[in-house]
Amino acid sequence: MVLSQRLDLRQSQTLIMTPQLQQAIKLLQMSNQELGEFIEQEVEQNPLLERATDSAGEVEIDGAATASAGEAGETENFAADAGSQEPAPLSGSEIETAPSDQDWENGADGSGDDYAGASSSSGSFTGEEHETAAVAERPSLREHLLGQIHIDFADPAERLIAAALLEFLDESGYLPADLNLVRTQLGATPEAFEQVIARLQSFDPPGIFARSLEECLRLQLRDKNRLDPAMEIMLQHLDLVAKRERSALMKLCGVDAEDLADMLAEIRLLNPRPALAFHVDVGPPLVPDVLLRAQPGGRWHVELNADNLPRVLANERYYAKIQGSVRSKADKDYISDRWQQANWLVKALHQRATTILKVATEIVRQQDQFFVHGVQHLKPLILRDIAAAIEMHESTVSRVTQNKYITTPRGIFELKYFFTTGLARSDGGAVMSSEAVRDRIKNLIDSEEPKHILSDDAITDSLRAEGVDIARRTVAKYREAMQIPTSSQRRRNKR
Repeated sequence: MVLSQRLDLRQSQTLIMTPQLQQAIKLLQMSNQELGEFIEQEVEQNPLLERATDSAGEVEIDGAATASAGEAGETENFAADAGSQEPAPLSGSEIETAPSDQDWENGADGSGDDYAGASSSSGSFTGEEHETAAVAERPSLREHLLGQIHIDFADPAERLIAAALLEFLDESGYLPADLNLVRTQLGATPEAFEQVIARLQSFDPPGIFARSLEECLRLQLRDKNRLDPAMEIMLQHLDLVAKRERSALMKLCGVDAEDLADMLAEIRLLNPRPALAFHVDVGPPLVPDVLLRAQPGGRWHVELNADNLPRVLANERYYAKIQGSVRSKADKDYISDRWQQANWLVKALHQRATTILKVATEIVRQQDQFFVHGVQHLKPLILRDIAAAIEMHESTVSRVTQNKYITTPRGIFELKYFFTTGLARSDGGAVMSSEAVRDRIKNLIDSEEPKHILSDDAITDSLRAEGVDIARRTVAKYREAMQIPTSSQRRRNKR
């Protein structure tokens, strides 16, 4: 065998993840808040990028005219870079559905059962705006109590003690159990100090400035004029209440089972953490990416939320101006690189918007019965179904549905909500969505009577009687996922 060296030419194709492609993939899965932060950074770093305004009229970008989003029912139309084809405008898409004349104000099925609360992400978009505004106007607990201190305490020394005690309240509205050091530092006598605390404990909300749970509940019962001797004894034995030692409590309080049940029900209505009524943790507002509206004749109108789309343009005029003034090669390379980056970003944003609209439109088409009749008609759906219908890869659909929300007549839902597994039916009917089964389990538990608590086995039998082929462990898994207690816990809670 003779070994020799030779030179050959081979032609092959490989797929390379360029930095721009990697960035486009990241843009696709960003939420609107993350995208806004990314755009702000790009605008700051790239002098050839600028924000487009609604009043900008027509803007020329590389010879392609684009209109700013000012007309209702249309989304932003972003232009492409030089020498490329102008992107098609993103207008709202209409989907033909079965005829429907439901009153959406009272629920799609006419029963008033609005499914807005079925998902943690669902709710009324307009209602969230009003709720945020109301929270902004609500005074804090400190402001609320300071106003009462200024009115109730005329003596400067007492007002000073009250203001100092206000700073020691914890997040639940309790004072520390040991306040001797505070009293000593303020130079107050024990009697005067206790008098100030007693007056503070009469403030709103009831139970504030308590030093223990027992004292907090006692203050609230006294405010309701419900602090009788039997209730006083119960407050002294809250450990027995927690252990549900009913026989011991009846013996100590001198009451029968019916009176004890009433007392326990009254205790449950009290607020053990009175300060939390003034503590509202307002997260970022949930802004939908896609809008779905019902049209006459049972049609759906799907469009992107124009208020949520980033409006950025590549400034061709400024590029032409500075391109002729630069002399060094480094400056020319920098300007050219910034120009390419600006045009690429405009195209990538347009492609992102197009893809989101395409995926959302197909989801609405396939889940039409959910929007008409409710969660019981939610179809089992996987990423492959949508990907095959719109001729995209499953990974692209997965990225599009992450942190993207659609507002519908039934509330706001994350796009991923509509992808569920299915459970076969023993009667040969259509496969039932796991989300619909969860809703059915919840309805069965909500409608159970206190004397007839349904076990997981009973729920399984009930679902099988309805034709749902489901195992007991699946029922237990769904119940735990919805944070519903076991049958024994529910039985104790409903006594």
